[in-house]
Amino acid sequence: MAKIQAIRGMNDILPEQTPIWQFVEGKVRKVLAGYGYREIRMPIVEQTDLFKRSIGEVTDIVEKEMYTFEDRNGDSLTLRPEGTAGCVRAAEEHGLLFNQTQRLWYTGPMFRHERPQKGRYRQFHQIGVECFGMAGPDIDAELLILTARLWKELGLTAHTRLEINSIGTSAARKAYREALVEYLSGFREQLDEDSQRRLETNPLRILDSKNADTQAILGDAPKLDDYLDEESLAHFRRLRELLDAAGIQYTVNPRLVRGLDYYGKTVFEWITDSLGAQGTVCAGGRYDGLVEQLGGKPTVAVGFAMGLERLILLLETLDLVPEEANSDADVYVTAMGERAVAAAFAMSETLRSELPGAVIVTHCGGGSFKSQMKKADRSGARYAVILGENEIDSGTAGLKPLRSDEGQQELAQAELVSTLKPLLGA
Repeated sequence: MAKIQAIRGMNDILPEQTPIWQFVEGKVRKVLAGYGYREIRMPIVEQTDLFKRSIGEVTDIVEKEMYTFEDRNGDSLTLRPEGTAGCVRAAEEHGLLFNQTQRLWYTGPMFRHERPQKGRYRQFHQIGVECFGMAGPDIDAELLILTARLWKELGLTAHTRLEINSIGTSAARKAYREALVEYLSGFREQLDEDSQRRLETNPLRILDSKNADTQAILGDAPKLDDYLDEESLAHFRRLRELLDAAGIQYTVNPRLVRGLDYYGKTVFEWITDSLGAQGTVCAGGRYDGLVEQLGGKPTVAVGFAMGLERLILLLETLDLVPEEANSDADVYVTAMGERAVAAAFAMSETLRSELPGAVIVTHCGGGSFKSQMKKADRSGARYAVILGENEIDSGTAGLKPLRSDEGQQELAQAELVSTLKPLLGA
């Protein structure tokens, strides 16, 4: 019988990998809490219509990438391909939006059926941040400032750069779209295959094509900023002023657009040059019309999402995973003999109480002294505590360093905590 394996592009995160995930998630929680953002948790399955109405029926996500199925009641359901639409649905459903301001964030798996590659998977994990009820560029600036602080916390400031743009209102984009289509139609046969298809469905996405020939054609194309309305231009000018005042470096990229239909005005991407083609580590923008589009009262909004797999890959590529982001034990407590096993449990609990934050592993499963010490070494622990019948009788314990050539000490059990505390930095 063939072994059952994970679905392609949907990966297990193994015990030796989870500490770096916990480290990154912990940094994100700390930064967002420091800015007054509150966590919201949504289901991973939503009605299919939610994504068709929000993302746009002619986007790649809806046309080719969504995991959609009918449940037993005949309802069309979809595994969420992104988090913004579900957050808007939840906030509107529970009365969090009208005449209110909200700073929300969430984390969890998203699903898209696309070709798996390094940094891009069919089940991937995102952290999303969404702000509602604030129309000015100040909240746009805050999102970029807090993200810059996160890069600083993770040691990534020198390895990320910010690109920003304004794509204006829907009316401005409509006028620009018509001019762009008219221009590009004269070069249809010279465009790459994806751009030829997008010319009929989502022509603004052609602007960020990675095809060199298409980019050359775009050199003489109409410019989006020539079609922007004065309100969008003023919003963008003020955003730049706020970023300048905060010392946030950025580049204005006039060809930067977002792939989802609901964006307008400010759009942005944080990019790294250390991951090859998969360079975007965080992206977002304003979506002032989405709440109304999904049936709510008009509510301005802005947000971003970052992929955890890609962020962790970046930290590992740059060798920026800190020592604290590992799963190694600090102390491994061994026990030889029945009386020693009982004493080992009691001693381990004392160590956990007196050395908060330390990882204390108590040996289970019996075995010889040699086999227990091998397991202690494999655990990555810095010290082994040795308890046997002799130690129980004398009220002592052995303390053996496992990561240095220092010799084993024999201590009174009552001295174990005071000895370990400075050694572990507890």
